[in-house]
Amino acid sequence: MNPVIRIHPNDDVVIARQQLLGGTHITSEGITVSGLVPPGHKIAVRAIAADEPVRRYNQIIGTATQAIAPGQHVHTHNLAFSSFDRGHTVGGDVRPVAYVDTPATFDGIVRADGRVATRNYIGVLTSVNCSATVARAIADHFRRDIHPEALAAFPNVDGIVALTHGAGCATDSEGEGLHVLRRTLAGYARHANFAAVIVVGLGCETNQIQGLLAQEGLREGAKLVTFSIQDTGGTAKSVARGIEAVQALLSEANAVQRQPVPASHLVVGLQCGGSDGYSGISANPALGAAVDLVVRHGGTAVLSETPEIYGGEHLLLQRAVSQTVADKLEARLRWWTEYCTRHHAEMDNNPSAGNKAGGLTTILEKSLGAIAKGGTTPLVDVYEYAQPISAKGFVYMDTPGYDPVSATGQVAGGANLICFTTGRGSAYGCAPSPSLKLATNSALWAKQEEDMDINCGTVIDGSESVEQLGERIFRDMLAAASGRKTKSEQHGYGQNEFVPWALGAVM
Repeated sequence: MNPVIRIHPNDDVVIARQQLLGGTHITSEGITVSGLVPPGHKIAVRAIAADEPVRRYNQIIGTATQAIAPGQHVHTHNLAFSSFDRGHTVGGDVRPVAYVDTPATFDGIVRADGRVATRNYIGVLTSVNCSATVARAIADHFRRDIHPEALAAFPNVDGIVALTHGAGCATDSEGEGLHVLRRTLAGYARHANFAAVIVVGLGCETNQIQGLLAQEGLREGAKLVTFSIQDTGGTAKSVARGIEAVQALLSEANAVQRQPVPASHLVVGLQCGGSDGYSGISANPALGAAVDLVVRHGGTAVLSETPEIYGGEHLLLQRAVSQTVADKLEARLRWWTEYCTRHHAEMDNNPSAGNKAGGLTTILEKSLGAIAKGGTTPLVDVYEYAQPISAKGFVYMDTPGYDPVSATGQVAGGANLICFTTGRGSAYGCAPSPSLKLATNSALWAKQEEDMDINCGTVIDGSESVEQLGERIFRDMLAAASGRKTKSEQHGYGQNEFVPWALGAVM
């Protein structure tokens, strides 16, 4: 097997399939490796002068900070971020979608209003951090690993989950931060994967429950129960009240049956975390191939993490179906530039230490690989954080790059499945939506298979094509949506990973 991977004929670098020692001759490139090159890292295939741009994916990923000879390791010691004009034509890469005649199906749960769920939970939400302990105690009463008898009579209920957070008070009552928090909580309260929801408050917080309901047009009723600790009379009474409320909801929540539904009901949130030099070669493009299938079958896929498309946004703008859609994306990028300025930060303050250890050098390189998760179909709409997703097809949601915050926004928007690629070994889950974990390389799969659902290292190993793997990922999406538990669900991930985006000053 060729010890390196060439992504595009015009690239200035190739990627090491395994650790390469100095003196190794790469016949396909006509170069000899100079020094030690770790797996997933870049090797120059031609002489590159100082201040000259360097290409990977046939795109500029940075500028050489010194002269680089053929065969040399290319990384942070000789390559840096550079700003340049990334010209694009809005809609220039829009291709018609080849929709399938007979969509695939999965076994979903059809709610009374026609929405389709992939899981069947009862949720305990909090208006403020002060009610988190009560919410946890309510959910813990029904934990199958501690109290197996509590849900023994309700096998169709996946569990009771408490989704707590650290906000809800000491914030501007009319500000952006509270508005976004309420939108996020409401998105979870409405989520099809919840048969019913309880909202627990303290009583004196800025995020008053009635204010949350009013802003988001929610109404208390049989499936949305609210109360506060102060009005109930304290912690113990509030826990008892919450347990009683859950018990009253269980019979109806259990009265569901899965049935075949079209794959058009899939809303897949796309995430990557702990990326490495293989991410943009294996897992991300393979997930992109699966996303193209989701769209062809009438479903929706949601790309996010705005700081991690920075430098590659022109590729998305070229896929925008209209100038209006392009304007929405550019508006969010401008917001981020202003946001970073306010906080004395830089948009190119990335990749992370783990990303760099895995072979990624600049945010440009990371973003180009991350965008591959979005496949090739047209970009049909752009949403702000936690906004309800209504469009079918490939869409974008503005979120931070921090995975728990980003996925929380996607689920609030309606994502009923998350697909999460990782090269370094991220451990993550996202109640109430199942999360499939995709390993970018076989070494990670062998080391951390207990957390990974799919090995995408087969592309690196040459035993599977991106297209073949994409088809396999699509089938695994359908299986997970049909109720097959993912690795993160088996480990109990999902409650602690609920992290709404914290915006604005804490007073």
